[in-house]
Amino acid sequence: MNETEHPLTLAEYDFERRFDESVAIEWMQENWSKSFVFCGLYVALVFGGQHFMRERQKLELRRPLALWSLSLAIFSIIGAVRTGSYMLHVLYTSGFKQSVCDQSFYRAPVSKFWAYAFVLSKAPELGDTVFIVLRKQRLIFLHWYHHATVLLYSWYSYKDQVAGGGWFMTMNYLVHSLMYSYYAARAAGVRVPRRFAMLVTATQIAQMVMGLAVSSLVYLWMQEGRCPSHLDNIVWGSLMYLSYLLLFSSFFYSSYLKGSGSKASKAD
Repeated sequence: MNETEHPLTLAEYDFERRFDESVAIEWMQENWSKSFVFCGLYVALVFGGQHFMRERQKLELRRPLALWSLSLAIFSIIGAVRTGSYMLHVLYTSGFKQSVCDQSFYRAPVSKFWAYAFVLSKAPELGDTVFIVLRKQRLIFLHWYHHATVLLYSWYSYKDQVAGGGWFMTMNYLVHSLMYSYYAARAAGVRVPRRFAMLVTATQIAQMVMGLAVSSLVYLWMQEGRCPSHLDNIVWGSLMYLSYLLLFSSFFYSSYLKGSGSKASKAD
């Protein structure tokens, strides 16, 4: 490991330091629009798969699902620790405003690899839906809409290295650490308290509130020339977070408050 020279020591691993973020950013700038192709294929396969499974027996797939969720949980936990350490470093040394307007998240030795890994991970995460389709579980709009739009927005934002990305990615890593750990435990047959399921959805709602707040601050401070971003990115990001907030709040109400929470569906 190496250490950056700063009053608050921030350690980096060799593979993180050697990662060439300029190649990653250039590739994303040239290929980000392919995310539309991935999403189109995803939606077609989801609904085509449901039609294919209509007259067929459901598959259990508990062990593959447990391994799939566990691998994503481990990835998310490591990502949360690494990006979280960088965000704490910026907060401690430069303050909250800089943590929102910071662009070095995409290029800093500790976080640059995990920023790129985050946006790329949104493509394989579409595989979550494969298990729902093959196991013939109820597929709600929130699930596939969320997966598709996160992929689109993540790739769209990474190519421009917009302000707020450090908060967006770190929050998502943290929420997914809880969420995929919960899914892995459930798939492994562990009886998880209902309160933990409520906690997962509550953290998702909190993430959407914070996402809207950060987007608003980016817009406010962009006027001062402090936050590098684009109006169209802020508008699309705000609309995305607002739609998530409404959908996750509705899911929380119907699943845990309305009396129908015993069979809560997979929301993310």
